[in-house]
Amino acid sequence: MSATALPPLDAYVEELLGTPGPLPIVSAGDPVLRHPAAPYEGQLAAPLLNRLIEAMRETMHAAPGVGLAAPQVGIPLRIAVVEDPAEVGDEVRDARGRVPLPFRVLVNPSYRPAGAARAAFFEGCLSVPGWQAVVARHARIRLRAEDEQGRQVDEECAGWPARIVQHETDHLDGTLYLDRAELRSLTTQQALVDRWAQPTPHTAARALGFSLPVDD
Repeated sequence: MSATALPPLDAYVEELLGTPGPLPIVSAGDPVLRHPAAPYEGQLAAPLLNRLIEAMRETMHAAPGVGLAAPQVGIPLRIAVVEDPAEVGDEVRDARGRVPLPFRVLVNPSYRPAGAARAAFFEGCLSVPGWQAVVARHARIRLRAEDEQGRQVDEECAGWPARIVQHETDHLDGTLYLDRAELRSLTTQQALVDRWAQPTPHTAARALGFSLPVDD
């Protein structure tokens, strides 16, 4: 959304949902990705919110991705959707803690570390297509949020689900994964496939000259 001449939020969402198919994903460089999103406080009527959530889910699947925050489709509200079937091999699952994450909606999420351990892995973003970089994140977090029905969420997440939650919550704070990344690890998607497809980024760290957390 432009910083000037904004239509009412509900009208903007209605307009956005008026076109069939996946929603357009906002790319890095758009200001909507660089400002904290407003807390969701019922700005959208329940039927419109449900339509938006379904459209975000469709867009996430089509991209494909494992998470999508409302600012990534131009809507500055603290809403995100996440889902990961985790269709990976045992070695990757064990190294990354990548286990299935059922579809869920996170409204007004926040997190804090649950322990000192950090884990570093390559990470990408639908708003920065074609690139990945290594990001060190908390290995375990305490998530607080609401679901789309307003029910409270208060739980611990670990492994890849914790990484997904941190990534999407960062979006709602105006932070991109590149802000937290080890920039010496920045690589194209093709180079990642060709060179750095190992379960952990240790080989890439040695070759590209960057450090990993001692407790990853």
